[in-house]
Formats: sequence, structure tokens, C-alpha cells
Amino acid sequence: MPPSKTRRKVSRTFRLTPGKLEAAQKILGTETATETIETALDLVVFRDELVAGTKALAGTEFESGH
Repeated sequence: MPPSKTRRKVSRTFRLTPGKLEAAQKILGTETATETIETALDLVVFRDELVAGTKALAGTEFESGH
């Protein structure tokens, strides 16, 4: 999947817990809420790709957290 920065963006409105957003910004080193959310979503997609790749290589079942 191409990086999110190369894709068309859509406007959305979310109700987020300020403390959670601030914690994520600090952990991810991001400056804006949008950058924080995009980075977090990229990490979720990457995690799924890692789990799928690991399953394919090792033939091992992992819990995906879904």
C-alpha cells in the first residue's frame, strides 16, 4: 500500500480523548492531530502486513487482535 501522504485526502470529524491524542503525539513525535492519526493508522496497516507475512513464512497462527 502506498504511503498515506500520496493518496487523496478526505475531510472527517472525530471526537477524540485529548489525553490519548496528546500521548500518541508524544510517542509518535508528531505535531498535529492529523499527522498523529495518519501515522497511527499507517502503523496499524503495517502491523497487519507483518502478521500476515509472519503467518505466510512460518505457517504459525497469531491473534490479530480483531
